Amino acid sequence: MKFIGIIPARYASTRFPGKPLAVLGGLYVIERVYRQVASVLDDVYVATDDKRIYDAVEAFGGRAVMTSPNHKSGTDRIEEAMEKIGGDYDVVVNVQGDEPFIHRSQIETVCHCFDDAETQIATLGKPFGEDMTAISNPNSPKIVVSNNGYAMYFSRSVIPFVRGKEQAEWPSAYPFMKHIGLYAYRRNVLAEITRLPQSSLEITESLEQLRWLQNGYRIKVGLTDIETVGIDTPEDLKRAERLFGGETK
Repeated sequence: MKFIGIIPARYASTRFPGKPLAVLGGLYVIERVYRQVASVLDDVYVATDDKRIYDAVEAFGGRAVMTSPNHKSGTDRIEEAMEKIGGDYDVVVNVQGDEPFIHRSQIETVCHCFDDAETQIATLGKPFGEDMTAISNPNSPKIVVSNNGYAMYFSRSVIPFVRGKEQAEWPSAYPFMKHIGLYAYRRNVLAEITRLPQSSLEITESLEQLRWLQNGYRIKVGLTDIETVGIDTPEDLKRAERLFGGETK
């Protein structure tokens, strides 16, 4: 199978404007993401709506494609990028532009999900462990997975509900799983899902993947034990710098 990695990157982030061009450990955040993806996939592009990001990617030797500033989601931006790039790719891997610590094994895992011919979309899940506070965090979506590894539902709520036990006992009663926002799509499926209108579940939970589930698409869930460190705010950048043993100015 032929894979391509697309990294959607916007400049106008509400919580952290210009974060793809923030410097982390001496390199742009977007360059660190690009390097991680390029360590696994031969073909990688940044899909952006900003000339500053485009120029920065070209300057460090990466490949970029300009897309419309009007997209409502990274998935839509990736579809436009693929229309411009062309090629006979089987699977498109979507790596968020604010995930400089994405691990090559995670990208490999999501790619191997397509060894199953029935996989239309793939993503990752990670066991929460025993931390009920983390499980209860609505900013960490949960996944319930079927016996054959497909997502049954995603929610910001704690799912499933553990009946007959105090909440502090829940982590020992059920292996709660955190959703890691790395996706891959068969090329034809990406084109289809970007034409779907928002669904009621998607709007309710503010989780785009529920649109796909609600329309009958099958999402294979690969497993990882690696925690990702996303950069959503300037404070996140400071924490990430400490992982490099550096200090932000």
